[in-house]
Amino acid sequence: MNVNPGGAQAHPHNGWYLHDGQMTSQSMTLFPADHPTYPDQPKGLCHVLAERSISTQRIRGKCKTKCDLEAIACCCHQILECQPDFQDQKSLVQEVIEQAHHLCIVLPKFYCELNFIEFFWGAVKRYLQEQCDMTFETLKENMPQALASVELATIRQWEHQMHRWMDAYCEGLGTRDANAKVKAFSSTKYKSHRRIPETPLAGDVTSLTYTHNHNLFVWCRHRDLYGYP
Repeated sequence: MNVNPGGAQAHPHNGWYLHDGQMTSQSMTLFPADHPTYPDQPKGLCHVLAERSISTQRIRGKCKTKCDLEAIACCCHQILECQPDFQDQKSLVQEVIEQAHHLCIVLPKFYCELNFIEFFWGAVKRYLQEQCDMTFETLKENMPQALASVELATIRQWEHQMHRWMDAYCEGLGTRDANAKVKAFSSTKYKSHRRIPETPLAGDVTSLTYTHNHNLFVWCRHRDLYGYP
């Protein structure tokens, strides 16, 4: 939205403001057709605020750089953004998603470990790479199969891992310490390769293989091979 009326401007939804305790609707886009100066012209920041009885004298229209996050009246743009109707306004993407009866979850940017959909796309792209013959037609044919190749159980595991990262960050841990804590939930370390854990074995798991590189025990099923009951 421009500072002054007229010109090329965006056309936001109608807003509202409180006047004498009553909610009053406000057109955010156009002046009426019988306006003496700006008939059918878009409004500007200053005029929208003036209709709300907010003085804009000696206040710049927009800051040249980013506004101070703690400021509430550094410019007209910041004043309007702090109004309750602007604070409650959802983004267009969120409105479209919710109108289709879906849930829109806004996740932080630049944190792949907190956006487990990145792992999903990674698995899809790996499938497409393995089935690639460098043609766009094959890509279109393989895309539905690639999307279906990721099992629901795997997606849920990624989600659980995301919650582990969130818990680690909420404790104030850095990236390296958080990574170590997340791995601790999925890895069991033993101090000696000669010692068997005291917990009972599940099902017919009857033998173990020692992994030297990671100092871990990996339980394997070899009932038929070794003749265990």
